[in-house]
Amino acid sequence: MLPLDPQADIGRRAWVACPNCDDRRGCGTCEQGRTCSEHWRYLLSNVGSLLHLQCRSCTHIWTHETHFGATRSPWERITSGLRPR
Repeated sequence: MLPLDPQADIGRRAWVACPNCDDRRGCGTCEQGRTCSEHWRYLLSNVGSLLHLQCRSCTHIWTHETHFGATRSPWERITSGLRPR
């Protein structure tokens, strides 16, 4: 299990399913598509519509492309997650 990222801040949250543990399965609030007080993720950073997230249950880190309000070209969306920071 990874430690909590130093960028993790409870003030920056996202409600996206964790691809590693799927801890929200069976939660009535999450199944209704509402913001649950238990199954949120740390929003570590974002580049446009590309979110960098960490699960608070299993500490898994991943990126999630929302395609919402995307201001980057399709090529930039594909390659931006591959660039070293």
